Amino acid sequence: MRKSIYIVYAMLLAMPIVALITSCEPKALTENDLFIAESDLDAALSAENPEGYKIFRLEEFLDTFMTEAGNFASDTCPYRERSYDSKHGLYLYSVDTLPTNGRGIYIRGRIVTDDYAGNFYKAMVIQQVVNGKQQTLRISADLGSSHGMFQTGQEIIIRCNGLAVGRYANQPQLCVPSYNNNIYAMNASQKVGWCPGRIQGSVFRSITKMVGTPDQTAIVYDTLTLATLYTEIKKQPSANATDMNAVRKMDGRLIVLKDVHFNGKYDDNGTMTNCVVGHPDTVGGANVFAPSTQNIGYPQSRQLQDQGSNTLMCSNSEYAKFAYYYLPGADKTGIANCANYEGTVTGILGWYLDKAQTLADEKLDGNEWSVTPRGIPGFGVPDIKMYYQGDINEPWVPKEFDPNDL
Repeated sequence: MRKSIYIVYAMLLAMPIVALITSCEPKALTENDLFIAESDLDAALSAENPEGYKIFRLEEFLDTFMTEAGNFASDTCPYRERSYDSKHGLYLYSVDTLPTNGRGIYIRGRIVTDDYAGNFYKAMVIQQVVNGKQQTLRISADLGSSHGMFQTGQEIIIRCNGLAVGRYANQPQLCVPSYNNNIYAMNASQKVGWCPGRIQGSVFRSITKMVGTPDQTAIVYDTLTLATLYTEIKKQPSANATDMNAVRKMDGRLIVLKDVHFNGKYDDNGTMTNCVVGHPDTVGGANVFAPSTQNIGYPQSRQLQDQGSNTLMCSNSEYAKFAYYYLPGADKTGIANCANYEGTVTGILGWYLDKAQTLADEKLDGNEWSVTPRGIPGFGVPDIKMYYQGDINEPWVPKEFDPNDL
């Protein structure tokens, strides 16, 4: 009898604890907790901004807030040295801070990138379609595996008050000011100074709303040949404000290049050189997508070509999951078979230049333009689709470099 009393007593004591644990369970998320409907957007933004708000088109946003010199440099605390071309008054690096107070400043766009494969680490590109044409902007945010929340095809709206807009290697982006004081970097004296930095992850999540649910069918791709591309952009723009403004407005465009192949070449400090068989850990010219830079971190490029003489660089990160995979047609014997694999390369168009002296010397050669794929078959978005001699029954199958091949 006494044992039964103890059991009942223990059960009575446990009931409040069980109730407490149950009451602490988080509420299951619903679609309305994560996504805001278009019909509810105005009311939400009005409540958030008693002084009013404006949603800027992406190019309008750049025209309004991004200046050539920016407002974050001074004689005592400058931008990095290599950023300024005094001959033409052009800055490859800049930071313009945005007002913290006053009416809300918003931009809106659909995410077109995916960080899974590693080419868009802690970065994304948003796209807006205005009168049938793409307007795009890069966003630098300190978010690891951001694709888990901000998926490709998701439309987002961002409150930009208190942030900054600037250029990193001439590529416009939403950012925050960042000061680089790495005195041990290669050419450190040229790199110490202000430049665009990543928006803190928690801040980005708090200022960003997801409008509707992801819709990849709403993403616009411009499909064209290299010959057509160079009728729409200048392959070798001049070092002046007009051409640089046009270049910056084209940055981030999502394109599909038709009828191209890897020709097995890479840019070796300004000289186009054949890739070789070698270990990507130590051989910068290895015939893979992105050999090691010894952690310097600059993008690695391999050249694309059409059946004529038109070329464009394909840019990849040494930290991409497929960095050590052979180029289409390349293998342990070299690059002789590359020309036999032709198809399409999809990705983000960019014009990357981090040395203002190139502008000052007016030595632009067209290799500043590049396309950055979001992935390859098996890793993220399969943006590179190649076929042996055009036969769709013989697709390129990615193969990783094997040290035993040497």
